[in-house]
Amino acid sequence: MFARVLIANRGEIACRIIRTCRQLGVESVAVYSDADANALHVRLADRAVRLGPAPAVESYLAQERVIEAARETGAEAVHPGYGFLSENDAFAERCAEAGLVFVGPPAAAIRAMGAKDEAKRLMIAAGVPCVPGYHGDDTSLPRLVDEAERIGFPLLVKAAAGGGGKGMRIVRRSAELADAIAAAQGEARRSFGDDRVLLERYLEGPRHIEAQIIADTRGQALYLFERECTLQRRHQKVVEEAPSPSLDAAARVELGETAVRAAKAIGYVNAGTIEFLWADGRPWFIEMNTRLQVEHPVTEMITGLDIVALQLAIASGKPLALAQNDIHATGHAVEARLYAEDPANGFLPSAGRVHALRWPPAAEHLRIETGVVAGDEVGVDYDPMIAKVVAHGPDRRTALRRLDQALASTRLTGLFTNRGYLRSVIRTPEVVENRIDTTTLERLEASAAPHLEADALRLAIADRLAERQRRAERRATLAGDPWSPWQAIDGFRLSARAPQSVRLTASGELVEAAVVADGNAWHVHFVGEAESLRLAGEADGDVEIDVDGRRIEGLVTRAADDRWVSLADGDLLLRRVASVASGATEMDTDGTLRAPMPGRVVEVAVTLGADVAAGALVLKLEAMKMEHRVLAEVGGKVVEIAVATGDQVAANARLVVIEPAEEVAP
Repeated sequence: MFARVLIANRGEIACRIIRTCRQLGVESVAVYSDADANALHVRLADRAVRLGPAPAVESYLAQERVIEAARETGAEAVHPGYGFLSENDAFAERCAEAGLVFVGPPAAAIRAMGAKDEAKRLMIAAGVPCVPGYHGDDTSLPRLVDEAERIGFPLLVKAAAGGGGKGMRIVRRSAELADAIAAAQGEARRSFGDDRVLLERYLEGPRHIEAQIIADTRGQALYLFERECTLQRRHQKVVEEAPSPSLDAAARVELGETAVRAAKAIGYVNAGTIEFLWADGRPWFIEMNTRLQVEHPVTEMITGLDIVALQLAIASGKPLALAQNDIHATGHAVEARLYAEDPANGFLPSAGRVHALRWPPAAEHLRIETGVVAGDEVGVDYDPMIAKVVAHGPDRRTALRRLDQALASTRLTGLFTNRGYLRSVIRTPEVVENRIDTTTLERLEASAAPHLEADALRLAIADRLAERQRRAERRATLAGDPWSPWQAIDGFRLSARAPQSVRLTASGELVEAAVVADGNAWHVHFVGEAESLRLAGEADGDVEIDVDGRRIEGLVTRAADDRWVSLADGDLLLRRVASVASGATEMDTDGTLRAPMPGRVVEVAVTLGADVAAGALVLKLEAMKMEHRVLAEVGGKVVEIAVATGDQVAANARLVVIEPAEEVAP
């Protein structure tokens, strides 16, 4: 085994690899960008080396700098994790040239499977069933149009390189094809530096099932069962589980053996994942991920194996100490990806400082993998994943219930997350009953729990009133007369207490509550109704109230005028205001387009002085691997362009000003 390993990654996967190294007695070396100087993975590692500025191309993707960091620290091997350089064959070769062991497959295997078109040709030759399509070298528009007519619609335009749903478009009619190809090529060029695309028949209503394989240098390859990854949004996995609830024992063996056959066909070594679409009762190969997968914990929880430890052992030259019959699946595991994104705002990325972060109590059936702690700044430079929350149970329904409980007891304030959305997904009847396909989540609207906003407001009001009361008590104590009614702020009058006002904005809307104190409780006139609100407990930001006999509890944190409230069903940002205020919108009444999120301008689609129609594309923003199209909400003339391609902009930053066209009387 190695004495020292450099982890060429960040976040939760870097922390995961470091912990396995520690268990094996292997020293770990972290690398970091300026944005991650105080990150958890840097603090966990035995050593840490700065790579460069925040942009990944100047830090985590800077191959020579990563290799230099390994040399400087005396590391013998480099573990790339997933993402960044993990599937870069040139980096694997450069590691070998530098005398470093790349913890992954040979460069030739990465190269063979890295290009989806070449991978399809190899798999067809190996007898692995592939979705009908076109994977040729000629990707000119006329040839792609001809091939599309041959394949038939609907079809999928896919980037030949990369993954993660980037450079992928569904085309249902021939009239949409040219635009879809151009869009897929543009996204692929920006994401992977390669604009080649391929075409595939689009299978309606399939399942996405992948097989985890592990192979050593002696030619032995095994499958560690499969994972169901059908629950996806925009081709991005959201919830994964193992084993697949869609396969019977015979289908499970067929899938595993097909995956092993695919791996052996390219001389594969180390951990990898063969991905299939399951339709018409059979698997169809779509691609191979030549790396560790984000969702590997569910496989580990049902098999009891440590895949990272197996990777390191194989990379150090050891043979697998397992046979296929030694691998057994016990129970069921489900993983949810907790992202910094706002489901109520089109799942746009969220950025900011994490004020508070509390995970559920430790339990044998729970696993939290994260690289974020309270106080961290979550920016827009990298993937928006906060954590993977994984639950195990003796059966699928128990695992789903345990995952739901874990998400419900998680508390995070300071930025928006998809936690409430995840809970709604895993409680949806179609999901619970396994009546799903890869389009299920596209049909599910991201709606907040019915009581979330009202309950968050109640907690914020109680917190605000308690804060006022504490300030009054401090003033009274300093005045030397803590019992004086003149120091109180409870609306005391000789006849009757006067109502106090609490003003907050929620989702951009003003909410005003009139509050009358009554001993240790308040009578609150709230959203047109009166109710009795009593503070039942308060400690370390946890607020518990009784509202007409109903108990509500959550975490409230304050930052200037902001009140972040985290409850079981999700999180909400409220803002204390002194007067009526309205929320900012993407377009002000004067025709000014503003950034709906922090990000980088990747395209300005208009020119100064140009006339634009309502709904026309104005520019594109990219943040946390997501692209957002900013559209003109009114027609008119472009009178100002405040940004340029490549600029980093803050949320609500001024982008483009359109002078609305004058209406012409009929």
